[in-house]
Amino acid sequence: MDLVVLQNWLDNTSFAVLFITMLIYWGGAAFPNIPYLPALGTAGMAIANLCIAAMLGSRWLEAGYFPLSNLYESLFFLTWGITTIHLVAENMSRSRLVGVATAPVAMGIAAFATMTLPGEMQSAAPLVPALKSNWLMMHVSVMMLSYATLMVGSLLAIAFLFVTRGQNIELRGSSVGTGGFRNSQYKLRRAEEFVTQPADTTIEPAGDRNGNAKTAVLSPVKTAPTPTLKPSEPLSPQRLNLAEILDNISYRIIGLGFPLLTIGIIAGAVWANEAWGSYWSWDPKETWALITWLVFAAYLHARITRGWQGRRPAILAATGFVVVWVCYLGVNLLGKGLHSYGWFF
Repeated sequence: MDLVVLQNWLDNTSFAVLFITMLIYWGGAAFPNIPYLPALGTAGMAIANLCIAAMLGSRWLEAGYFPLSNLYESLFFLTWGITTIHLVAENMSRSRLVGVATAPVAMGIAAFATMTLPGEMQSAAPLVPALKSNWLMMHVSVMMLSYATLMVGSLLAIAFLFVTRGQNIELRGSSVGTGGFRNSQYKLRRAEEFVTQPADTTIEPAGDRNGNAKTAVLSPVKTAPTPTLKPSEPLSPQRLNLAEILDNISYRIIGLGFPLLTIGIIAGAVWANEAWGSYWSWDPKETWALITWLVFAAYLHARITRGWQGRRPAILAATGFVVVWVCYLGVNLLGKGLHSYGWFF
């Protein structure tokens, strides 16, 4: 079989499998009593992962270089990375909600690459001399893996916000381990619910008018009753347990993606010095890569040193999800620079 025909068949198959897998995960979330849907969703993700890996391998054989030279190849490599990290996260969490969040993103990326990009951007082309570098292969592959990992971790944080309805639940314990715990009443607590007003008392000295004090009398002072705050709507123990798992797994996945992002940026600087004689040129892509690094560095700093858990780091991770997309795709398509694909401009 011709390798080009095989590639077309594999990319269309991977998109179709991801679309069906997305529907399976959504159906499993809507009808949790159907027993075989979670296993079918996991199998669909694994099949799509293998199809994309086979497609990238065939392009490698056809072109003779690692298939990360254009937007089409990088989109499918990103999809492969997302499906791989999805399988890891789903195995760690044992929750079908992971697929509810990740399957639409993987399917959307595959659809964009297959149906939207023009034919000339999908075909392999000979590499220019600046791209024939081992540092480039290391830089691009590690950066794409870091993007996929950070996206999955951020999607789990967004899923946490949906599960908890955006409310600030009290999570205590280490995010690193699995021993986090909640308050014994399984209720959402707001900050103002923990403020109590002590009873005011005054001491009135008892004595005669000549100033001969005798005995101090403790007289209570009546204060206005403190209005009772209506407690937040409690979540079920199942939701709280799922929220705890999502918070934990999101932290672990982002903790894996951040070192990959750091290594990718360093490898890119070495390659830039090799190709253009400068480690850093403040190209739009480089600038947004630095912004992405700072966002997730702030996330990890807040969790490790400040003890943040729950809603606040989840919001920060959700912001990081947007920043990753701007860094990966927005700058490349809309901006002008060394990393521009030149599709829109």
